[in-house]
Amino acid sequence: MNDTQAKPAKKSAPKIIITCAVTGGIHTPTMSEALPYRPEDIAAQSIAAAQAGAAILHLHARDPKDGRPTPDPAVFMQFLPKIKEATDAVINVTTGGGLNMTVEQRLAAPLLAKPEMCSLNMGSMNFGIYPMADRYKQWKFDWEESYLRNTDDFIFRNTFRDIERILKMLGEEHGTRFEHECYDVGHLYNVAHFVDRGLLKPPFFIQMIFGILGGIGAELDNLMFMKRTADRLFGNDYRWSVLAAGRHQMNFATQAALLGGSVRVGLEDSLYIGKGQLAASNADQVAKVRRILEEMGHEIATPDEARAMLALKGADRVGF
Repeated sequence: MNDTQAKPAKKSAPKIIITCAVTGGIHTPTMSEALPYRPEDIAAQSIAAAQAGAAILHLHARDPKDGRPTPDPAVFMQFLPKIKEATDAVINVTTGGGLNMTVEQRLAAPLLAKPEMCSLNMGSMNFGIYPMADRYKQWKFDWEESYLRNTDDFIFRNTFRDIERILKMLGEEHGTRFEHECYDVGHLYNVAHFVDRGLLKPPFFIQMIFGILGGIGAELDNLMFMKRTADRLFGNDYRWSVLAAGRHQMNFATQAALLGGSVRVGLEDSLYIGKGQLAASNADQVAKVRRILEEMGHEIATPDEARAMLALKGADRVGF
């Protein structure tokens, strides 16, 4: 090629969406002083995480008295409006809730809030967090130990009928789109099943989850396998993100970015900021992953850019 010939323009890498999962329904108050469970603390940590660079905030509620996961819409409404007022981040309300909640309980707050986005677990599975109970000898609250230990006999229910119901009640009726949580390769095929039935329209947002006992393991070969499978099933019709539990969080985030994916961090997924060091807040994890990504040369998506990438309805069309 001589100097007068035009060189093809380089295709820019997609901007990376940082999701922060602020409190979840897995960890318990004994495990970390930083884990927020009062509405004012969930709001404050969510706002700080957005200021640190999170475009999406994934939210659960907890009983303000003892930190127990709760589906109560009234508790959600103690922090959702505050977060919306203080930040333009996309608010993503769980439909997974906490262990042993019924589907009706898990849907109560999302149906009231009508958010831009909800999480949606794409299959029933064994969900074992009981090994964590052996790490602690004393507990802040009496519910915590049995909550963890009883997961050796727990199935996280998300049947095809459940998923269809959520897609219709939230998606079709309220314009909510979904973070499709895929804990194993079969869950990707479940997404494809609903695409084939016409119940899902692109772009899909696939959250690949690694390291939960009962799901696919936190090994980089599995990340490559999940990504190749999603490429084959969805082609250019999807965006994807990765979260890995516990110590694998930052390693998998880095690898996902190298492959063109987005990332999820937050105290729902890991309580740590480094080896043996508890994170002081959700914002700590967001700031760390943002620093890693920017030093790698990646650009971080703003909330409005995330809305455009995921075809969200906008914060002016929610119910809070």
